[in-house]
Amino acid sequence: MRLKRNVALAAVTLVAAGLLTSCTGSGEAQHHETITDFPDKWDEKITIDVFDGVANYMGIQEWWFGELVEKKFNMKLNFIAPNISGGGDTLYNTRVSAGNLGDLIVISKGQKLDELVQGGLVMDSAPFYPAMTNVEKFDTAVEHLNEGKDGVFAFPTLMSSIKPTEPDGGVDPSFGPYIRWDLYKQLGYPELNTLEDLLPVLKAMQDLEPTAPNGAKVYALSLFKDWDSNGIVTAKQPAAFYGYEDMGFAVAKADGSDYHALLDDDSEYLRALKFYHEANKLGLIDPESTTQNYDTMFSKVQNGQVLFSWWPWLGQSAYNADANTQAGKGFALAPLKDMDVLTFGAEVYGGAQTFAIGSKAKDPERIAAFIDWLYSPEGRHANDGKVMAAAGPKGLTWEVDDSGQPALTEFGQQVFIEGDAEVPAEWGGGSFVDGGSQMNVSAVLPADIDEETGLPFSYRSWPTYQALVETPLSEDWKSKMGGAPTTMDYLKDNDQLLVATGASYTTPSDSSEIQTLRKQVEPIIVQYSWKMVFANTDAEFDQLQSDMQDEAKGLGYDKVLDVDMERAEQRNADREKVEKEFG
Repeated sequence: MRLKRNVALAAVTLVAAGLLTSCTGSGEAQHHETITDFPDKWDEKITIDVFDGVANYMGIQEWWFGELVEKKFNMKLNFIAPNISGGGDTLYNTRVSAGNLGDLIVISKGQKLDELVQGGLVMDSAPFYPAMTNVEKFDTAVEHLNEGKDGVFAFPTLMSSIKPTEPDGGVDPSFGPYIRWDLYKQLGYPELNTLEDLLPVLKAMQDLEPTAPNGAKVYALSLFKDWDSNGIVTAKQPAAFYGYEDMGFAVAKADGSDYHALLDDDSEYLRALKFYHEANKLGLIDPESTTQNYDTMFSKVQNGQVLFSWWPWLGQSAYNADANTQAGKGFALAPLKDMDVLTFGAEVYGGAQTFAIGSKAKDPERIAAFIDWLYSPEGRHANDGKVMAAAGPKGLTWEVDDSGQPALTEFGQQVFIEGDAEVPAEWGGGSFVDGGSQMNVSAVLPADIDEETGLPFSYRSWPTYQALVETPLSEDWKSKMGGAPTTMDYLKDNDQLLVATGASYTTPSDSSEIQTLRKQVEPIIVQYSWKMVFANTDAEFDQLQSDMQDEAKGLGYDKVLDVDMERAEQRNADREKVEKEFG
């Protein structure tokens, strides 16, 4: 725990010299003495502003998580979310200009965090760090994040004690071709050698079930556009089935064995566009794909109107409700014989987001205590219970059974298997899902091991949960896939899993020139890509591809590509270094 020792010594020295100051809400200088323990209770009730760059909620945290935080810290959380206020950096820039981003800040590491440190908008938490005993386990990552910053300005998220060469999830990979397995079964499990073999199979599946229970037309594929950036986001996903990930305009296999450009004639991206073009000719693409957002598409998956998913957390979470799976219906991984599915390794230095305390924070010591709690077993279960597959509060959604195993309570089964439940009044009332933490970021991976149970925080990995969710769907999938208990086990057993070593690579900021060129090229790629998917003929598709390549190059694509290719290679070099040191 080198950083904690150094911080403690440095803080004592600075406090003695009267130099450790920060700004209070009134803008006056405030001295913070070094502390080694947080208070057991907090007498004054406060409300803090949480500027959260990844939150999807605006306002006061309500219901059970809000009740839990208030009981422990006598503190309410008021979320300020740029995702809700129109997206982009407008809200961020406005608050930065005003000199007060928030009391607690969830911000991406790299350029934005550096800006806040240099601009004096985040507090040096060195005086509080010796008391943060839960964060102490990840001291190496805290040191790495704050390297060169001359203080402790931020704390990493998605930390883990798992090796970076191991997957960051226990049951499913990060990506994968997931299909409506029940319809695939009705077809007799046709052989799937490669991605393109899915097309006639998806066509036959759509013919089997042309109408959803709600009366709407069923489409094999439903795309969406609100996540598009350097291309159509859904056209970048099939590359991950073969171990590829993009870095701007560069595409790299996660083991460093292959690099190519996004718009190369034989790129994985153009392969995906061709796949969708062929699918559209077969009537498999939802015509509303060009205008709908993710939420609209998700609702269609829930309603049984979509037959294919690029991620386990889409198809399975939206459609695999207990009523469906007990009837043998649901999404499961399709067995493409040539796939090499990409999944991310546990990040040795943490994820993309960080926690920081605002320089004008109300009661920064209390906020430091709250951050530290998020890394505790209680905090991990509670904060991650909504979206990250952790089990929620002990005593409410789970308990340790007579055999010493963690197991969902009856209430927990209603929440995590049936979809939701009303929380008892003594826990805060309301819907469990609605009352979950709105932070939308985890301090520690749910795949990490809970010291109390010896099993992952994620309930999906518990043997008691696996026994609960045995269904005709899962039993049929397992029998067809050689008896593998989980998707991850199947991929490992068949050498079809490529783990991208968790090196916590941070993409450098673009120069002003590269930023300008990138912003010119990206919309061109997106616009042409959508036209290619819905092209009327193959000749039109080919012409649009050629026009896209020419226009992109004319706007500076090659210059940006050179930068992105260097970054992709550096990311791989970082992974090799981390694998050698920690793997």
